[in-house]
Amino acid sequence: MATVEIRNMLKSYGSLQVIHGISLGIEDGEFVAFVGPSGCGKSTLLRMIAGLEEITGGELEIGNRVVNDLAPKERDIAMVFQNYALYPHMTVAKNMGFSLRLQGVSKAEIDEKVRHAAEILGLTHLLDRHPRHLSGGQRQRVAMGRAIVRDPQVFLFDEPLSNLDAKLRVQMRSEIKALHQRLKTTTVYVTHDQVEAMTLADKIVVMNGGRVEQAGPPLELYDKPKTLFVAGFIGSPAMNLLQGEVRAGDVPWLAMEDGLLLPLPKVPGLQPGRKITFGFRPEHILIDPAGIETKVLVVEPTGSETQVSARAGQHTIMAVFRDRVDLRPDQKVPFLPDLTRAHMFDTASGGRFG
Repeated sequence: MATVEIRNMLKSYGSLQVIHGISLGIEDGEFVAFVGPSGCGKSTLLRMIAGLEEITGGELEIGNRVVNDLAPKERDIAMVFQNYALYPHMTVAKNMGFSLRLQGVSKAEIDEKVRHAAEILGLTHLLDRHPRHLSGGQRQRVAMGRAIVRDPQVFLFDEPLSNLDAKLRVQMRSEIKALHQRLKTTTVYVTHDQVEAMTLADKIVVMNGGRVEQAGPPLELYDKPKTLFVAGFIGSPAMNLLQGEVRAGDVPWLAMEDGLLLPLPKVPGLQPGRKITFGFRPEHILIDPAGIETKVLVVEPTGSETQVSARAGQHTIMAVFRDRVDLRPDQKVPFLPDLTRAHMFDTASGGRFG
């Protein structure tokens, strides 16, 4: 196991700069997830850690050793790819032990390590099969087993579950988390699925345009996003975000262009006339006569909760109710955001108030 230190990391392709001076520390044994939209630089950053992309500027340290100029095989890392990257003509056992054979490890030691990894991943009964006879989930386990036998300082995962169906993704997510809890190896995990990141990671790094928007524990990013981008990206369904201007009164108000008015919490620096974006999570909406009138568009009961899409003026608002609610399309319902859990951002800069 090892720490990973990224200091002012830069990546350019000619005149195009795609990673803009990222600095980040990853603790020994920590599970860190890089998330963000397509093209934000998360996979590029992972490949730079792996040594598959050249570092244009800055410094990368793995286990107190600067590795900028080291080849991937010299960095003591193991990478699990999205497409499994298994050799079709080799059995599961040979796929898992192949990198060790290249290193000249004895057959007895390879067999022992492969058997140990197979037991951890539930692959013992599949060791003599070829990849074509395995399911997608089993192939992904083999790819993980190939990484485990190397006993690396750092595991790198590049969207490893994106090729699996929804049910299998949930199962494999649990298996990856259990594996990390057992091995405690430093892990860097790239995903476009923020639910994956929330459930797996000790720390989430939200990237946007080749920069880090915010890094921290999952619930910290969920409960107190520092920027408008993070607020809109983290959470499913996404946070409701309404733009308007602050108006004075006994309590401050948000005045929107379509004439809607919403009460705002009192926050230092929230001056009348300021353009802000008011955010509130779908699960933090109350049905209250003091709220704004909405017209129900769609009701989606899932059993454990009910998701409701409604229209207020020109705005669509998503609400999630944990208790059973009897709502129907076209019904008029007053929605009131829970002001104790509201979020406010400067619309121009995207920075958070409070």
